[in-house]
Amino acid sequence: MCPRVVEPAAPAQGRTVALVTLGCSRNEVDSEELAGRLTAGGWTLVDDAAEADVAVVNTCGFVEQAKKDSIDALLEASDLKDSGRTQAVVAVGCLAERYGEQLADQLPEADAVLGFDSYQDMSGQLQSILDGHKPVAHTPRDRRQLLPISPAARQDGSAGVALPGHQQIRPDDFVATNSQGTDQLATPSGPPVVRARLDGRPWAPLKIASGCDRRCAFCAIPMFRGSFVSRRPHEIIDEARWLAERGVREVFLVSENTTSYGKDLGDLRLLEQLLPELTAIAGIERVRVSYLQPAEIRPELLDVMAQTSGVTPYFDISFQHASGPLLRRMRRFGDRESFLSLLRMVRERVPQAGIRSNVIVGFPGETEEDLAELTTFLTEAELDVVGVFGYSDEDGTEAETYAEKLPAEVIDERVALVTELVEQLTAQRAQDRVGQTVSVLVEEIEETDGEIVVTGRAEQQGPDVDGATMLVEWPEGEVPQIGAVVRAEVVDTEGVDLIARVLPDQGAPAP
Repeated sequence: MCPRVVEPAAPAQGRTVALVTLGCSRNEVDSEELAGRLTAGGWTLVDDAAEADVAVVNTCGFVEQAKKDSIDALLEASDLKDSGRTQAVVAVGCLAERYGEQLADQLPEADAVLGFDSYQDMSGQLQSILDGHKPVAHTPRDRRQLLPISPAARQDGSAGVALPGHQQIRPDDFVATNSQGTDQLATPSGPPVVRARLDGRPWAPLKIASGCDRRCAFCAIPMFRGSFVSRRPHEIIDEARWLAERGVREVFLVSENTTSYGKDLGDLRLLEQLLPELTAIAGIERVRVSYLQPAEIRPELLDVMAQTSGVTPYFDISFQHASGPLLRRMRRFGDRESFLSLLRMVRERVPQAGIRSNVIVGFPGETEEDLAELTTFLTEAELDVVGVFGYSDEDGTEAETYAEKLPAEVIDERVALVTELVEQLTAQRAQDRVGQTVSVLVEEIEETDGEIVVTGRAEQQGPDVDGATMLVEWPEGEVPQIGAVVRAEVVDTEGVDLIARVLPDQGAPAP
């Protein structure tokens, strides 16, 4: 744990801070929690790191490329100390938590490397850094050891463990007031929320759990995010209401493993109960569920997702591969036939469902037969989006110790092969949607040379990485507004992107 500073920090009035976020939507939640804590501590948030006294870089430590991107972002921010207002650059997030002292030694350009345990006192930490007191770099540890092995015992024991994005609230988190003299973090209809929006998007990620109890051979996330801990339903509902009051129309439920939600609270059916409550919140028009483990998906969850109005027909299922023997080597379950059976279950309930997944190519010991099993599965599965990743060793994982490592050039060849196949298959899947009616959340409006371009996402498209829907036609005088959810007919495609025209009679619900 990063030690608390002995000297009392001066108030942060007039100090500015910029948050640079890399990685996944879970990191975005953590950044907005940090933004809320810093705002409550008197800091002014700015978008441009060059205009900030302190640049806080929320890093990603998932795969090799993400680590490189994070280090590049830290170096870029550090350059501002010579040319801009920036006085200090601070590394937080997964890379900082995972490597701590090692990162600090190898990247002296960073003025501090702070772990998750520093988040609640981030305002004091940053003020102390500006006052010339450099904190000791975070010492990494396996965060799975901080909570009981038994999930049922975790809720009582988690109070002293930092869980970013879980709204661990202390009385002094709400000392700041806005210009009207009221608590700037409170909701009109509920308790305070330690969060500040960093963008004006009409959707927002909402963390429902952290950590993971699975032991996939290739994944280091449990070591630096810890064991699985669910947030209590009322906390999630309070934060969703807070988001709705700030113009959010779609909440994106994120975690490391959503299908485990509730197991440490004694009820694996809690997600089925939570979804209707979230869709009933005034202002929330869509609830999107992410990261489902195929081995944990229950028919009852599929039923609720399919039957609850407002839950998007979107299924983010983590297959990772389709060869049974290779999946066992990965410490996972399933095979091509069981996965295809699961997809049939989804489509029996929601014929037009959007389904995305990720796959790893080149895992140690992957044979040509394993690769053929994967490509056959992808051809038969008719997935909307597939992320293709080449295997790379991750520090501390079981797979790092495996023999039968494939040469880098073989992995690259296989990634290229599977990526080309996926691009063809997903483009065809998008083309199959021509003529369908979709519900589109409008996210962006641009005007170029007098032409208005309206872009959003259909229900089947997740944020950022699943493609977009371009609206090219709408009833005269009725340009869709950002945040509106409109019914549209798909008329064409570009790769995985859809092109659609807005339908009249928007009062009618989308089918």
